[in-house]
Amino acid sequence: MKHIRYSVLGTVFLIFSVCSVLIPAKSELFAQTKSPAEFLGYELGDRFTPHHQIVSYYEHVAATRSNVTLEYYGKTNELRPLLVAFVTSDANMARLDEIRLNNLRLTGLEEGTPVVEGAPAVTWLSYGIHGNESSSAEAAMQTLYELSDPDNSRTQGWLESNVVIMDPLLNPDGRDRYAIWYNQMLGRFVNPHLETREHNEPWPGGRPNHYYFDLNRDWAWQTQVESKARAKIYHSWMPHIHADFHEMGYDAPYYFAPAAEPFHEDITDWQRQFQTEIGLNNTTYFDAKGWLYYTRERFDLFYPSYGDTWPTFNGAIGMTYEQAGHGRAGTAVITSEGDTLTLAQRVLQQHTVGLSTVEVTSNNADRVVQEFKHYFDRAQSNPPGEYKTYIISGDNPPDRLRDFLTYLENQDIAFGPAPRTRRVDALNYATAQTERISLSENDIVISAYQPKSVMLKVLLEPQTAIIDSVTYDITAWSLPYAYGLKAFATSSRINPTSTGFEVPSEVGIHGAEEPYGYIAKWQSEHDARFLAAMLRHGIRVRTAEVPFRIDGQDYERGTLVITRRGNERFGDNFGALMLELAEKHERSLHAVSTGFVESGIDFGALDMKHIRPPRIAVLAGSGVASYNFGEIWHFFDQQIGYPANFIDVSNLNQVNWNDYDILILPNGNYNNAFNDDGKAELNRWVRAGGKIITFENAARFVANIDGISGISIRRSEDAELTDEDKLRVFANREREAASGAVRGGIFKLNVDHTHPLGFGYDRPYFTLKNSPFVFDYFENGWNVFTLQEGSHRNGFVGYEVKDHIYNSLIFGVQPVQRGNVVILADNPLFRAFWNNGKMIFANAVFMVGN
Repeated sequence: MKHIRYSVLGTVFLIFSVCSVLIPAKSELFAQTKSPAEFLGYELGDRFTPHHQIVSYYEHVAATRSNVTLEYYGKTNELRPLLVAFVTSDANMARLDEIRLNNLRLTGLEEGTPVVEGAPAVTWLSYGIHGNESSSAEAAMQTLYELSDPDNSRTQGWLESNVVIMDPLLNPDGRDRYAIWYNQMLGRFVNPHLETREHNEPWPGGRPNHYYFDLNRDWAWQTQVESKARAKIYHSWMPHIHADFHEMGYDAPYYFAPAAEPFHEDITDWQRQFQTEIGLNNTTYFDAKGWLYYTRERFDLFYPSYGDTWPTFNGAIGMTYEQAGHGRAGTAVITSEGDTLTLAQRVLQQHTVGLSTVEVTSNNADRVVQEFKHYFDRAQSNPPGEYKTYIISGDNPPDRLRDFLTYLENQDIAFGPAPRTRRVDALNYATAQTERISLSENDIVISAYQPKSVMLKVLLEPQTAIIDSVTYDITAWSLPYAYGLKAFATSSRINPTSTGFEVPSEVGIHGAEEPYGYIAKWQSEHDARFLAAMLRHGIRVRTAEVPFRIDGQDYERGTLVITRRGNERFGDNFGALMLELAEKHERSLHAVSTGFVESGIDFGALDMKHIRPPRIAVLAGSGVASYNFGEIWHFFDQQIGYPANFIDVSNLNQVNWNDYDILILPNGNYNNAFNDDGKAELNRWVRAGGKIITFENAARFVANIDGISGISIRRSEDAELTDEDKLRVFANREREAASGAVRGGIFKLNVDHTHPLGFGYDRPYFTLKNSPFVFDYFENGWNVFTLQEGSHRNGFVGYEVKDHIYNSLIFGVQPVQRGNVVILADNPLFRAFWNNGKMIFANAVFMVGN
């Protein structure tokens, strides 16, 4: 009898299946275990293995070896299963959950006294988070087979002091997009020449998940179903070692730890030291084979949402492994040196590094466990950083508070109500100044004296310590800015009065029993989701462009008003439908008995604008930035639930623009997508009342359409080079390039709250800039979100662009006769984690141009 564990919402169920009436002896059972080649019918490296076959092989090994157990922890958007394999000694397997709970006690996240002496290390190997970095998932099968082999005395010795958790494929949807496509391109003879079709993936490629998100940028933010499910099972174990397997360009040697600078300042000496020891163990195998490799270059440990840094800030030794290959390599490719790199070679190196990582961890298991406990002991008694308490004001919009606190709960970060009548000196995130504030029981405090203090500091620190400008990703992400929260940080220790916090909520309909109409606030993406639901049901909705007061309550611009007038077709069922939608979307509606207001505009006023259900087209395909397209797709599909038509640029000749109200151009290059006639047709459509929403560089295309004027992209002025400037040092070229870059800088923007693009923003907005791309002020348009001098709050900004980007337009609207062009110089939907930007896009879609 063999068991496979299924995890559903944190509960583990044991599913038993009887293999036969007579249970075979162990040796007979083991003899049934097939190698990957025997099971698949081909050698690893001959072709790419689809996800379902990888799953089947893992199930096969788990069914035939007592030292392997599987746990299914979720499903992808395309309903492919996500699973991990636990590989350890039979003795450890018999007490696996006891080991897990003891490990959580080491962190302080589980009550009880942990056992340190003799506790096994926990090593987690993650394969294939980028779908077209395809060798590691093949290696995951060979590694499972050899690691669990009962006749392999070396690996069985390792497993006595190590619980190995293997996730064979973190991104099944992207993997199958690539693997199935490639196998369809593959003929009888492998072709290693780059110009052939099997080396040139079609858009968007296999790297991202179903919604075109880079899952290796989503570890911390957990916006995608794969990341959310994985974080739950990860937190239920909290491994000591985490290795994340990748691929890079086909010309590169293998990369493994130690990582490159910059290291985030909160990475400990032990974490630096042991990743180096792991790397040195890897070198012994690579040196013996004469394989090329490199360390301490390119792949840094700074941005917190990688597969190496997020585990690192959760106490593990987090590492990235990078094999040459990637989507262009196929099963064989000729490198620039004239050698042929094969998939079989790539699989072997990934497999070698995986076993080496388990080996060195097992050989140092006692030290690994002791240092892991020390990490969390120190986190609770002496947390890092200047700030010991973070304060979230209770008067923030309820949806933002709920979303933020839910996020903290998902990270296992503790919080609670503030003590009453306490006064402290604290840094105000909005002003970047220290001030004296008073606390109330409605405020939320997050003490740094807790197991997750390092992760807390990394996610909330007002200012990241940037050690080096040459880094791989964004350099600022502070969550109070991302969520648009009124927040403070103090060096004083303030303990919450209890654990957890319940944000006050009124759901349903309140007020008049026989309503004339209903009022809903417009403050968050949740309100946009509610609006989308009403529009899908055919409900007529208005929005107030002027504030008003009724029944003693004030309502701001953007407030949604739903009257019985205009919705007569629902008859007596209208009230029940509104209640059903309000409860489903957890909204509070104010029912009023009249359309006559105490101040402001009445419900029948001209400034009470009808929101017509927009017919939306979004361009996709070659030339379009796939990540940005995915962010837009995910926003409509998953976040607010509103239909949009996604049109490939190759099919533009089939489009009748009169069938659409809005055209959304994700970041990209559209110069080849539209011919002159196509541009002229777009111009006519906009002038007749159409609306174009452009992200980032897409505005360059629109600005050059004849007939659409007033959009000026600011260009930096080239200073005259001195002789000293011309005598550049070659070794400094990367750092010099950074002087003209913005790598995730956070800036405060001034907002015109009276314009529909600014509805719902009652305070300054903080944008995340990823480039120096800005606009000159519109002369005849609406400069709604502008960037002024002195507005930089966090993140790296090159000295050459600081002056260039100030006094500029970031988000605005240019009227074009009866139509509008909305320009978004920054991406308000960036990676779906910059929550406070989502209302800008919702306003652009639903509010602008009514």
